[in-house]
Amino acid sequence: MKKFLKGFVSATMVFAMTAALAGCGGSNEAEQPAEQEDSAKETLIMATNAEFPPYEYYEGQTIIGIDAEIGAAIAEKLGYDFKIEDLAFDSIIPAVTSGKASFGMAGMTVTEDRLESVDFSDSYATGIQVVIVKEDSPITSVDDLFAEGANHTVGVQTGTTGDIYSSDDIEGEGLGTIDRYNKGADAVQSLATGKIDCVIIDKEPAKAFVAANEGLKILDTEYAVEDYAICFAKDSALTEKVNGALKELIADGTVQAIVDKYISAE
Repeated sequence: MKKFLKGFVSATMVFAMTAALAGCGGSNEAEQPAEQEDSAKETLIMATNAEFPPYEYYEGQTIIGIDAEIGAAIAEKLGYDFKIEDLAFDSIIPAVTSGKASFGMAGMTVTEDRLESVDFSDSYATGIQVVIVKEDSPITSVDDLFAEGANHTVGVQTGTTGDIYSSDDIEGEGLGTIDRYNKGADAVQSLATGKIDCVIIDKEPAKAFVAANEGLKILDTEYAVEDYAICFAKDSALTEKVNGALKELIADGTVQAIVDKYISAE
């Protein structure tokens, strides 16, 4: 009788442990995909090019700037975690359209070409394209770039509106040559060493580059004025959500406070 009871208790314990382990295994298999899916939904990934102060640039190992802070504020308002991916500028739209990034934010202007690939949010800032030259340059105004017989070598960052505009206005009209660089800083360095005649770039990074490179200046005349916006994959549900959050952040003064933090009033 004792042997029977001992055997019965042992068998019962083995059965219970086996059932418990099976239950745990089944639960993990059912829950794991849901956990992964929730994690993916909870993080907004912003694709940028952190070579564009004061909109996005490195401070130590951290990307900071106007776009970085506005992007983080949008994510917080919508209840998402936030992550920034630093890419070459002309890789931002492919990252967004392929789904590797939730949106792109890098001092990006709405253009007809870009609208063929992505949708844009409402504008959140205004940018001005300017021309950087050496202090003793014969180029004294933007008009000099379009003068009859002009044959200047212009530096731009690949894929930016400075690249797009000058490709049409200067190179396309046979008024000069465009040298393209992966980074705006590289274009400015080529100007400083005399390899090119000028650089077309956004005014705010231009001011930082000129301050860091003696002997350079910004022409008084503007090359172009443009509005910055956030890009999304075509028909993304995020576009409407982000637009709503952006409107609130503009209305409550958050966006202006961020801009003022990085750009002093002139």
